[in-house]
Amino acid sequence: MAARRVTLGRVAGVYGVRGWVRIASQTRPPEKILDYADWWLVREGREDRIKVLEGQVHGRGVIVQLGDEGGMPLTDRDTAAELVGASIEVDRGDLPKLPKGQYYWVDLIGLDVRNTADVALGTVTDVTSNGAQDVLVVRDGDAERLIPFVRPNIVREVDPELGRIVCDWEPDY
Repeated sequence: MAARRVTLGRVAGVYGVRGWVRIASQTRPPEKILDYADWWLVREGREDRIKVLEGQVHGRGVIVQLGDEGGMPLTDRDTAAELVGASIEVDRGDLPKLPKGQYYWVDLIGLDVRNTADVALGTVTDVTSNGAQDVLVVRDGDAERLIPFVRPNIVREVDPELGRIVCDWEPDY
């Protein structure tokens, strides 16, 4: 069984002529993506394990020099251009352990959501942010609910072991 992986960003473009690439990071802050030395680049049915040899903040983004598994650097702009659009994934086990009560978005996906009256609201299919707070995307058949992840006012309980989230939220909201 393949290890579960988490998407942390994507290759957004090339940088310079020596094989460096620009990264669109989904980590907070964006440069936290540099904490992971081994990445999987996933694109068009292809997966390549690569190493981050060097990286730095550049303007409001991040640039990196990548290398193969043996540590040989990618030094060609044309080869780097072939990576543009690839998703950057890391093994789930490589993520740091969080304090109790904090969760990675990926760990919330698939949990059942019920309200405080034990009425089923659906299943978390995605988590996003509106800038003010994180938002659970909950699907129940064709219905989609956007539930702010505001604790303890709206999200009352998160129990990954039981596979559920309890919210103060009505089905007709």
